Amino acid sequence: MVDQKLKKRAVHRAKIIRGQLDGLIKAIEKEKYCPELLEQSLSIQRSIKSLGAFLLENHLRTHVKRQMQSKANNEKAVKELIRIYTLSNK
Repeated sequence: MVDQKLKKRAVHRAKIIRGQLDGLIKAIEKEKYCPELLEQSLSIQRSIKSLGAFLLENHLRTHVKRQMQSKANNEKAVKELIRIYTLSNK
């Protein structure tokens, strides 16, 4: 079951990131000064990390919590978390 409030917040954040990226593309096309482009790029990266943290927190509080209550799904939860951890450290 999906929490509609959390879904709405995640979609809203993703749309903000899309807007930031569109702004960066326009700035590149206009040949804005490199430090300005880098600042925008770094801001987008921070926004993406924040969205990722939000999604992970939601996953831990909902899906993983349920999976850990079921012996049959414990291993699945552990494997998913290891995969996410590995991806986040590359």
